[in-house]
Amino acid sequence: MKLAKRIAVVGALLVALLVVWVKMPRSAFYGDSGPTRLGRATTRFMVWWSGTGLPPARQVVLELRGRKSGKLRSLPVVVAKVDGERYLVSMLGSGASWVVNARAGGRAWLRHGRREAVRLVEVLGPERAPVLREYVRLAPGARPFIPVAVDSPESEFAAVADRYPMFRVVPA
Repeated sequence: MKLAKRIAVVGALLVALLVVWVKMPRSAFYGDSGPTRLGRATTRFMVWWSGTGLPPARQVVLELRGRKSGKLRSLPVVVAKVDGERYLVSMLGSGASWVVNARAGGRAWLRHGRREAVRLVEVLGPERAPVLREYVRLAPGARPFIPVAVDSPESEFAAVADRYPMFRVVPA
């Protein structure tokens, strides 16, 4: 009985944290010079949560080697599936360090309970709009960073898609 009660309390706290996280303004997580203390703590928690394989399945951990340091970097990302292909989108644009590291090449891994070696291939061209639309639908935390409503027509996504780097996930 005690274990069930503890699990229920922890579950309720996690749900409450998730609701607060989605509803908070983006300035609480990202300042002019990068993530805030709350943003870093949230990232660490989401890396742990996603890496263990807990739901949702679309939330995974991306692991990349730093282009300069060579250290393994981990961050939570949302995988958007469009026409059977998997994609990663940077809600923070081209300046995100994971984007720079992905463009530099090298090995990458996705982790959601198990670790999968992958290659990230940058996506250019007209297929970007449907990917961005699906990403915005799946990632409520990214919506403050992308100035298009979820139910907007695809043409509005196409107008802003070039601002958000995206990569096709290909098995290594």
